[in-house]
Amino acid sequence: LSVVVAPLLLVALQLAGAASAAGLPVVINTWAFRKAAETAWRVLQLGGSELDAVERGCGQCEIDQCDGSVGYGGSPDESGETTLDAMIMDGNSMEVGAVADLRRVKNAIGVARKVIEYTKHTLLVGESASLFAVRMGFPYEDLTTQNSLSVYSKWLNQSCQPNYWKNVVPDSSKSCGPYKRPEKVTCKEEETISQRSVHNHDTIGMVVIGASGTVASGTSTNGAIHKIPGRVGDSPIAGAGSYADSTAGGAAATGDGDIMMRFLPSYQAVEYMRMGTDPTVACQKVISRIQKYAPRFFGAIICANTTGSYGAACNKIPGFTQFHFMVSSPLLGQPTEQVVDCI
Repeated sequence: LSVVVAPLLLVALQLAGAASAAGLPVVINTWAFRKAAETAWRVLQLGGSELDAVERGCGQCEIDQCDGSVGYGGSPDESGETTLDAMIMDGNSMEVGAVADLRRVKNAIGVARKVIEYTKHTLLVGESASLFAVRMGFPYEDLTTQNSLSVYSKWLNQSCQPNYWKNVVPDSSKSCGPYKRPEKVTCKEEETISQRSVHNHDTIGMVVIGASGTVASGTSTNGAIHKIPGRVGDSPIAGAGSYADSTAGGAAATGDGDIMMRFLPSYQAVEYMRMGTDPTVACQKVISRIQKYAPRFFGAIICANTTGSYGAACNKIPGFTQFHFMVSSPLLGQPTEQVVDCI
């Protein structure tokens, strides 16, 4: 009997192995950014590395100005300037390259990649990050466009609403600054800025898992619209904006970075997957963890493990009840838009 069972068992194991291997490589990215997904997938098909795929995929969104929330010409800050944040992570070496508050350079994730390749650092910021970019051969370019200028002037005309100040004088909910702190502090209940809708996306986050299970991840964004200059959100922070670990999987977050970054959601999701949690459940657990502290936050997360299983989750608020994301894998034939209901 055992002589017969052993070969059958072997066949069953081989089939199981074939099924999970067929799920790789996989590219998953936030929002219905189809061209970004197609670009990353094409890079892999042409023999590029997982890091190449992440860089080119997110870079595609920088060129396309995805939803006005990635790349140049969108999300002007309080002074009307567009600045960029990006990161890229290698799940084999655990190296990260990131830039924040990058000015006058369009290809933020490209600069982030150079931080890995040519420095021993992880994160460069502001004017100095721009100087580094120029040394690396990136051109200085104006990130302001007619569109970002008109968004900015419209905001000024509506008394700088909404903005990110609180407990200041003059009253930030009624007028423009310059603000200062009052003599006596009276803490008002914080008003959350959830005047965002599904059409106010804010980041491309991407996870790429190669045929051999190697993981890379990355993000690119121009940050929160009308942010206070110098503000850095979750996107360029390893473990917050995205996280990659080739022994477990990868994750990337999108949404209200000021809230989400406090919970290191991408790191947490990868750790859940390391413990064997299904990617969808890992994503859901991360969202419900943040919900306890900020029930009305705007946010979503994508997760994929090293077998090619993937999932996503989002927090349900008015105007945001479903989250759209892209998946590319051999099983799908072409980059495919997927939708999850928020929890």
